[in-house]
Amino acid sequence: MNIINARLRGKEGLFRVELDGERIAAIAPLSSPSNPAVGDLDAGGNLVTAPFIEPHIHLDATLTAGEPNWNMTGTLFEGIERWAERKATVTHEDTKTRAKKTIDMLVDHGIQHVRTHVDVTDPSLAALKAMVEVRDETRHLINLQIVAFPQEGIESFAGGRALMEEAIAIGADVVGGIPHFENTREQGVSSVKFLMDLAERKDLLVDVHCDETDDPQSRFLEVLAEEARIRGMGARVTASHTTAMGSYDNAYCSKLFRLLKQSEINFISCPTESIHLQGRFDSYPKRRGLTRVAEIDRAGMNICFAQDSIVDPWYPLGNGNIMRILEAGLHICHMLGYEDLQRGLDLITDNSARTLNLGEGYGIEVGRPANLLILSAPNDYEMIRTQGHALASIRNGKLLMQRTPSRVERC
Repeated sequence: MNIINARLRGKEGLFRVELDGERIAAIAPLSSPSNPAVGDLDAGGNLVTAPFIEPHIHLDATLTAGEPNWNMTGTLFEGIERWAERKATVTHEDTKTRAKKTIDMLVDHGIQHVRTHVDVTDPSLAALKAMVEVRDETRHLINLQIVAFPQEGIESFAGGRALMEEAIAIGADVVGGIPHFENTREQGVSSVKFLMDLAERKDLLVDVHCDETDDPQSRFLEVLAEEARIRGMGARVTASHTTAMGSYDNAYCSKLFRLLKQSEINFISCPTESIHLQGRFDSYPKRRGLTRVAEIDRAGMNICFAQDSIVDPWYPLGNGNIMRILEAGLHICHMLGYEDLQRGLDLITDNSARTLNLGEGYGIEVGRPANLLILSAPNDYEMIRTQGHALASIRNGKLLMQRTPSRVERC
């Protein structure tokens, strides 16, 4: 299979991308548009990119909103309470069925790499065991990283440390945490040190729900960043959410940014979910409840966007379309400037790949996996402006999905 008349990000003109089995065999410039041969895919002058990435989602909780009760306040903490109710009824097949249905949604929107957080504050670890099976059974569709996520804490949950150890032994790929949810500041700090020790010992990645609150005194990000810095693990560590940063004063943030840059950690923002959950305790002025996405990006640090939830106790909407998150996020984060729009897709492609440590397993270069998308627009700006879609998704050199664009006929 070959792709002709393709535009590539950062390059001028049209290209032919040749695939040989599961690898990209050649990338050649075209002097003029070509006619497709049998078996070719014609990009029609639109972008061909590496696949979209979902770097932060909770597949074990998707499609559970309102079961058994709705989150009526819209707060993060009521969401955790509602999930605790639903978690009591979770079964192996229930988890697998909902996760696979959600993965199908993601695949339909061009996503081929997913990092899912799975709640391990359950003595049976039922959801984690189910998700390990899902990871194996959906390899033809996506690459799935599983985070051992202690939703109700490590230190303040009975047996929390042992459950984290067991989750890693069962097959989790990434060590998670939630220090701001621990009962005390001391427990939060202790949880970060424990999870970093565990990740370093097992040679695993780290992704921590960090300071997901409007509380300006929630400052576990500095703890995580310093642990990453002194251990030399920064590139393997991710701070998700960090929404308290939107409430930090500039004097503290200026000092914090010095440490963050030294640490080289990654960041994930979930803009639609954060703007929904945060600011709930404010009257007016009302905080936006997001981390400093533009400032992190412009300081040269790595940050990407994610969906976080799809129809669960924390967020009642969602359909798997990461472009929806990108467009909303650029609005919410005041990133509709010219330069931001020219490279907006970075936030759901290259930056996410760096966060997931995909390395040479990602990207459009000769010899890399033949995992590609044909998009519905010729550049980042038009893709965002038109609310574009992935028209075709190719995985391991085989067509995984094709979308026929909707047509409007004037009468």
